[in-house]
Amino acid sequence: MNNWLSARAAKPLVFVLAWLPFFWLAGRTLTDQLGPNPAEALVRSSGDWALRFLCLVLAVTPLRVSLGLSNLARLRRMLGLWVFFYASLHFLAYAWLDKGLELPDIARDIAKRPFILVGFVSWVLLLLLAATSWNGAVLWLGALYWRRLHRAVYLIAGLAILHFFWMRAAKNNLTEVAVYAAVLGMLLAWRVRRAWQVRIRGAPSSPGA
Repeated sequence: MNNWLSARAAKPLVFVLAWLPFFWLAGRTLTDQLGPNPAEALVRSSGDWALRFLCLVLAVTPLRVSLGLSNLARLRRMLGLWVFFYASLHFLAYAWLDKGLELPDIARDIAKRPFILVGFVSWVLLLLLAATSWNGAVLWLGALYWRRLHRAVYLIAGLAILHFFWMRAAKNNLTEVAVYAAVLGMLLAWRVRRAWQVRIRGAPSSPGA
């Protein structure tokens, strides 16, 4: 079953597909198709794509284990970097279009508004994971500490949902929040269940987020 999913073929395909949301957003921006409030649409859309790629990252291990697709593990790091890319685009859109890149205004907004603070903390954690995603970081930190650091992806998932919830709660629009929370909840529950099973059996856990 792994034959059709060789890493050599899958990585370029995933790389190209991951660019499509960016070009879609860029195209709609350049052709003025983002609606009556383009800035808000761009901020929200980039945040949505960051969440979607986060779901994909957390789905890698369950799919790999359940379907026996071992080569999926080779895509996890790339997908994680795409989470950071779209989260950075989300933060940049807010900082530029909403705050005009005025650092004092951004700092005050982060300190004053809890949902922006939570989103900023999530982005900082993603920055830390992205900065240590290269092979040399594993050697520098040691495999054990590197794995512990990259388990922060679970915290990021929780913070991202909280950020999304607070943002949508003000407008009483929680349908999408519930969908993302359910997906991430199921993916995290799978990991808790597997970790418990491994602990009971006394077998070593397979590596991966």
